[in-house]
Amino acid sequence: MESLIIFVVLSVPVIIVSWRTLFNLKSHGFYRFFGWECIILLFAVNYKTWFENPLSLHQIFSWIFLCLSAYLVVAGAILLNRAGKSTNNRKDESLYQFEKTSELIETGIFKYIRHPLYSSLIFLTWGIFLKNPNYHLLFVSLISTAFLYLTARCDERECIEFFGNEYVEYMKRTKLFIPFLL
Repeated sequence: MESLIIFVVLSVPVIIVSWRTLFNLKSHGFYRFFGWECIILLFAVNYKTWFENPLSLHQIFSWIFLCLSAYLVVAGAILLNRAGKSTNNRKDESLYQFEKTSELIETGIFKYIRHPLYSSLIFLTWGIFLKNPNYHLLFVSLISTAFLYLTARCDERECIEFFGNEYVEYMKRTKLFIPFLL
């Protein structure tokens, strides 16, 4: 029952934030919402095991993934804020102001990966999963990863529409989520 309460309580702000994209299948926010919901479900189920067996291999990898997640979201958000030059020229109503970048960012973490914020959510997904890995939560983690992949692909389509060939060339030089790998 506690897990259900946690899931519902954490879902409310996500629904509020995602409301304008929930019915737009072409928006990256639609898929991001379901990725977030999977993460919330993982957390609601695994929160009791957060600090159990702290030196076990799965806990060590969990903390590594969680730290990577924190780094990626902070590094990505700082660069979006500093270098993205948010503008109202992007008329897409599904985008939040910080997403309405007018400059293609190719420095810092963006020099290596195109989606540090979604990469952060993928690492968060697997970091929470590893707190108490089991087959049921493996399925939820895979679904979360799939939704975040779809989020990134939709976001790329939106970026190509706005930045054009400059973004296509940027895609050729960078990886999707993990530097030098993927």
